[in-house]
Amino acid sequence: MTESLPLPVAPASIEAMSLTATIEAIRSGRLSPAEHVATVLDRLAADPFNTVITLDAERAAATAATRTAEAARGQWRGPLHGIAVGVKDLIDVAGLPTRCGSNVRRDVAPATLDAPVVARLRAAGAVVVAKLHTQEFAHGPTGDVAATGPARNPHDPGRITGGSSSGSAAAVAAGHLPLALGTDTGCSVRTPAALCGVVGLKPAYGALPTDGVFPLAESLDHVGALAADVAGTALAWAVLGGRDPDPAEPVPGLRVGVLVDEYWQPADPAIAPWVDAAVRALVAAGARVVPVRTPMIEELVAAYPLIVGNEAYATHSRALAERPDDFQPLIRERLLGFADRPAREYIEAQRTRRRLVPAFRAAVADVDVLVLATTRLRATPIGAASVEVDGRAVDVRPALLALNSPFNLTGWPAVSVPAPAPGLPIGVQIVGIRRDEHGVLDVAAALERAWR
Repeated sequence: MTESLPLPVAPASIEAMSLTATIEAIRSGRLSPAEHVATVLDRLAADPFNTVITLDAERAAATAATRTAEAARGQWRGPLHGIAVGVKDLIDVAGLPTRCGSNVRRDVAPATLDAPVVARLRAAGAVVVAKLHTQEFAHGPTGDVAATGPARNPHDPGRITGGSSSGSAAAVAAGHLPLALGTDTGCSVRTPAALCGVVGLKPAYGALPTDGVFPLAESLDHVGALAADVAGTALAWAVLGGRDPDPAEPVPGLRVGVLVDEYWQPADPAIAPWVDAAVRALVAAGARVVPVRTPMIEELVAAYPLIVGNEAYATHSRALAERPDDFQPLIRERLLGFADRPAREYIEAQRTRRRLVPAFRAAVADVDVLVLATTRLRATPIGAASVEVDGRAVDVRPALLALNSPFNLTGWPAVSVPAPAPGLPIGVQIVGIRRDEHGVLDVAAALERAWR
């Protein structure tokens, strides 16, 4: 289905909940964990954007009461003491089922253990309040294909959130809660962050454990975090990554790579000016621009769908044989497309990846970070397979993946930060070449300051 891309709808009256401001209010005694969690539960219970899969209200309220009593005694479990957190329903939370957005797992038993990333948040004092919407089995970048129906963008409920961490991005963007966990195999934290107007961090591959996370493609899967702003995302990363942030790295002298090949250009004409504005802001702060060419990029990214498709089919082959009708039709079709593919296809794709990632690394060897658009399109109408932009049809799914998936293949850390654009949100992506997660967050923070 092709639709003309309508004019942006003015954002709804929503205000995201700042993680750092909420922490300060709790620490100062102006807000108790019980009050904070009660507000979050009320908002999630009344959510109009289909972000919530399971609301763990009774346990969350009881835990918040305990955190309130501890705070009154001066006992602080960690930097997230009393903070409400949502978890993508691909990640195990003890006592709750992990349904992965699918009827295939309609009757799955509750998880017996927290995934390690959830356990780290709890150890820092967080209160898990809900499991949040995901595209079925995380297989897709739109967020509108799931057993529970589409998640809806808080800026325009007729549009997609992006996926697959759809509920995590939308719940944060709607101001329901200050922090959420997501996963990212090809774009699934950064794309919904960009389309919903929040910050989304994909750490380096292997930086966070994926135990207790239902896989899409194990050789590409990452766990990430979404928050309203960079400071909140950086705090979440410090907790999840297990170390305090390094001193902020200065922007003066930063070598910013600008990708000049046609491949990296957005389709929506509203996006590119904000990427240019981000580069100019960093230059004004003392950075210098280094043009980068990536002649290997088309061949490299062609390996991505072959790796994901083959690994995902291997995971789901039995369920596809036994209960195919429980899959969403679009996801079933994509998975079955890999049913009879020869093994050499997957092996060759992984060999291509191993051969070309070093070539990509060599092409960007002279830069510290890359700055580019997060997506080629802004949020599109729910259900639209393609949209018309400047008189030409643009396929939605590739446009949401194309600028993200290369950095799952490389495993480099990347963060999407919202530009102060009018109308529908636009994300700018910062990719770490010689900067780690804290480093890309420092650059994102510099952009936030410049854009205030």
